[in-house]
Amino acid sequence: MRPEPGLPDVFGPYFGKLEEQRYAGRSEDLFHGCFGCGLGPPDGLYVRCFKTVEGVASPIIIPRKYEGPQGAAQGGIVAAYLDEVLGGAVARLRGRPAVTGELTVRYLKPVPLETPLIGHGLVTQDHVRYVDAEGRLEELATGRLVTTARGRFFPIQTQALRV
Repeated sequence: MRPEPGLPDVFGPYFGKLEEQRYAGRSEDLFHGCFGCGLGPPDGLYVRCFKTVEGVASPIIIPRKYEGPQGAAQGGIVAAYLDEVLGGAVARLRGRPAVTGELTVRYLKPVPLETPLIGHGLVTQDHVRYVDAEGRLEELATGRLVTTARGRFFPIQTQALRV
């Protein structure tokens, strides 16, 4: 298992007083091996969500190895980050993890690589059996909106996916 990475200094002023929300920290956790949020995969994204008044926020710096068009992040990687952020918002509301049923991503601008970004996620409607969420990805320094997403998530019992 790789060690939990520290929060880059650039994010300190924004995230310093927020409480982190965790579901995949230990090797026995259901999502430990998740490419998006788990600590297990050596090349995983390790998306971290912090509780906010509206839902969650996530510090993101997309490494150059995930380049798509020259100088910009590959779209599937951007979608994976936002999938985790929206899922984090659902977990914040329900107090347990959720799996994605649908995800729609709108790419507004090229998503810059190696640039501090903030992902935001919030629940828009709780339908009991499933939950709808929306989110966005913006540059930390400028607040420039680069991507939005919406999705439908199904909260699970943590033992529900054990195989």
